[in-house]
Amino acid sequence: MPRPKKYRCLRFKPNVYYFKPQGIPLSLLEEVILEHDELEALKLHDCDGLDHIQAAKSMKISQSTFARVLDKAYKNLADAIVNGKAIQIVKLPID
Repeated sequence: MPRPKKYRCLRFKPNVYYFKPQGIPLSLLEEVILEHDELEALKLHDCDGLDHIQAAKSMKISQSTFARVLDKAYKNLADAIVNGKAIQIVKLPID
């Protein structure tokens, strides 16, 4: 039985939840799912300029967990950009 997922402090609420390549109908595109914690990690590290330790403390997770979340986010974004896929950001249930 896997460990329960630890609570992650997520403060950023995006205004947009979907991105797709221009000129291609959505019905013809594959999708990449970007979890909300992955988006938060991207924002803290790349937009706010926090290092891994500071960003991990902000999300109330360990630095190694933060690094895994950020790595998964980068891989998802690279897959979408290189292969021309749509990006869907998962909405939190409280939205």
